[in-house]
Amino acid sequence: MPLSAVYAGSFDPVTNGHVDIIRRGAVLFDPLYVALGHNTAKRYLLGLDERIALVKDVVADLDHVEVIAFDGLLVDCVRACGADVILRGLRALGDFDME
Repeated sequence: MPLSAVYAGSFDPVTNGHVDIIRRGAVLFDPLYVALGHNTAKRYLLGLDERIALVKDVVADLDHVEVIAFDGLLVDCVRACGADVILRGLRALGDFDME
């Protein structure tokens, strides 16, 4: 039975590092939900619709990757998707400590 996962972030903007994690995750999980967080208290460079469009563009060739938006807690998004796993990327040792 395949596992499903949520890869969440602001993706403001989506980077090559994000795309690498998405592509690696797409091999492991079916489906993989790329969840773009929207926090009204945070200032973004790009609007939510722009960020969604950019991510959809870079994953257009991946059949079982779904791009979604969420606000609130990540755990609620994961439950709503029925996902088994939260996929995370770590940039530095400080990220590991925070997680």
